[in-house]
Amino acid sequence: MSKAQHFYGSSWIDRLALHRLDSAWVESARTSPEARFVPVSGVKSLLSSDESPSLVLLEASACGVAPDPDPDVGVASVLLGRDDQHVYFALDWSDQDATPSDSGLDHASFVDLRRAGLLMEAREAGLAAYARAMVHWHQTHRYCGACGASTDVEQAGYLRRCRAEGCGRQHFPRTDPAIIVRVTHGERVLLGRQATWPKRWFSVLAGFVEPGESLEDCVRREVLEETGVAVHDIVYNSSQPWPFPSSLMLGFSAVAAGDELKIQDDELEEARWFERNEILAGVADGELRLSPITSISRHLIDEWLGPVGAAAVRSRS
Repeated sequence: MSKAQHFYGSSWIDRLALHRLDSAWVESARTSPEARFVPVSGVKSLLSSDESPSLVLLEASACGVAPDPDPDVGVASVLLGRDDQHVYFALDWSDQDATPSDSGLDHASFVDLRRAGLLMEAREAGLAAYARAMVHWHQTHRYCGACGASTDVEQAGYLRRCRAEGCGRQHFPRTDPAIIVRVTHGERVLLGRQATWPKRWFSVLAGFVEPGESLEDCVRREVLEETGVAVHDIVYNSSQPWPFPSSLMLGFSAVAAGDELKIQDDELEEARWFERNEILAGVADGELRLSPITSISRHLIDEWLGPVGAAAVRSRS
């Protein structure tokens, strides 16, 4: 099993689960000098506009956080957690017209994290991903899925409760589990590409877990559906939070029973077996593009290439 610490993770933050229940503590933390707010607008994070973008964090005085957000509008802030310096909150800026009015933000703008994440420091990218996922959940759960009534925000943003008398259903943040798998056959690895991806871009296979399905069953089904290949020896590798919009990628390796490929559905445009030397040569001459180094897909490929091969690919990418 891999011990990888993946990009977009936030293992460094204390999520303060017990403090979420103490509204007085939360309100005191929100207005304290140690509080820092992570603005999110739609799917975008507020970043400095330079060659190495950094996450913009606001003090309470710079963003005017409302203590009681209107449930019909969304949520003002969500407690994320703390480190040894600050208590962090996600701040929903979606309904505002511009960046927060603060003198230090002349060169800041809202940018899609998918585009900018690769250029960010890993710790900041993890905090931005965490904030983005929580704001996205609130934006899509303003109303009860059971009766359609408005929901109230509780537990510092980790619970929305239906307002309707006779319902009162509780809704908690959701993460969509998806498997991603490195399939090998002898000394070859199976990579595929979707038609919507940039040209020559290949990745390992992935798909969402369906209700009533184990992770291992999902691996078998997805690989078979997409490429016609049956797999065995399925082994868990590692996982990565993937905030596009709110998934958890669960990484596996698997061995193919045969090498005949037959694209079964419209998910993939192409699937191919690659030897290590083919990947190295393809990346070197620009005929092959791999997933970004921030992704668990790339981790699975690099792990199979080995330290020397992975280093060679990175130097040529």
